[in-house]
Amino acid sequence: MSEWKEYKLGEIADLVKDKYLPKEGDTLNYVGLEHIQEQALRLNSIGCSDDVISAKFKFKKGDILFGKLRPYFRKVIRPNFDGVCSTDIWVVRAKRGINQEYLFYLFASKGFVDLCSYGEAGTRMPRADWNFMSQTVWNIPVDQSEQRAIASVLSSLDDKIDLLHRENKTLEAMAETLFRQWFIEEAKDEWEEKSLDNIANYLNGLTCQKYPPKNEVDKLPVLKIKELRNGFSDDSDWATSDVPPEYIVENGDVIFSWSGSLLVKIWDGRKCVLNQHLFKVTSENYPKWFYYFWTKYHLRKFIAIAESKATTMGHIKRTDLTTSVVLIPSKVELETMDKKISPIIDRVIVNNRQIRTLEKLRDTLLPKLMSGEVRVKYEEEEMASCRA
Repeated sequence: MSEWKEYKLGEIADLVKDKYLPKEGDTLNYVGLEHIQEQALRLNSIGCSDDVISAKFKFKKGDILFGKLRPYFRKVIRPNFDGVCSTDIWVVRAKRGINQEYLFYLFASKGFVDLCSYGEAGTRMPRADWNFMSQTVWNIPVDQSEQRAIASVLSSLDDKIDLLHRENKTLEAMAETLFRQWFIEEAKDEWEEKSLDNIANYLNGLTCQKYPPKNEVDKLPVLKIKELRNGFSDDSDWATSDVPPEYIVENGDVIFSWSGSLLVKIWDGRKCVLNQHLFKVTSENYPKWFYYFWTKYHLRKFIAIAESKATTMGHIKRTDLTTSVVLIPSKVELETMDKKISPIIDRVIVNNRQIRTLEKLRDTLLPKLMSGEVRVKYEEEEMASCRA
């Protein structure tokens, strides 16, 4: 095992400020804070430089991108492409003798994230201060081989997580292709027509402020629109777990945000309480994929309706569900379809549970590995020429 040594952050990491000015016709990848999924160490989408209207920072493949605004310190990624990013994001590169992937996990660690909230004299800061952070001290392995070994353990988990996310994306696309083939391209004239709210129950959530936690044990996080899109964070609200069971959301439930940012999603997070402005969609008569894809099919129309509202927070009404047509095949046809699609959706749900397990394992191991509480075996190499 190599020795560990204390370094100031500024001795092991460089803050990169390569400015980018928008140019007409550029089609570079663009990353803003809205594209980074909180606490997940991954992107939820990618923008384009066409969206850029002011100076930004350039980054290279493998650079560390860290959200420097206080609500977004847990937004950190290491993209596998070149591009430009918001100036609300740090672009960081490891100095000579420091493994870049190891440095990435240092930035992703809770200890680092928590410290970013403070500046000189312990004052809370609205954004991370590089001048302050560059003077903070971190105990890290001197040998790059051990740095790489630590990063390898964590990155292997992230690789598995990413693989499952990509598999789910492919599986859902397969299922949706079958749905559109059957119900849009090859729909039969004799199929019965019903409304969305006739095939499924759209349960609106609770006003969770009225259900505060009674203690620190019997409580659950509150699922709001922000959490539906980005997952839970330290800023998420909590409610008592003593609510009617129908308002409890489990992994695999279909959730539809009908106000603000409209989206429909098979919930892939932890057990939680359904907040108002969200529907939990269920049905006693039809399979999950059926009401999920029909709701998703009408989503574009719902978004247009919401955007037409002369309010700051567009929404749809229950009457919009009633006027949304669903085609109902015969019982035999639906059973045949179900045999093809349900196993696909079931696999997505199983994958989501495995992702949650792997993320929990990674988040448990990360601080232990980065502090040296847990050590990893590695082959020592001659690193004298590479050390800082």
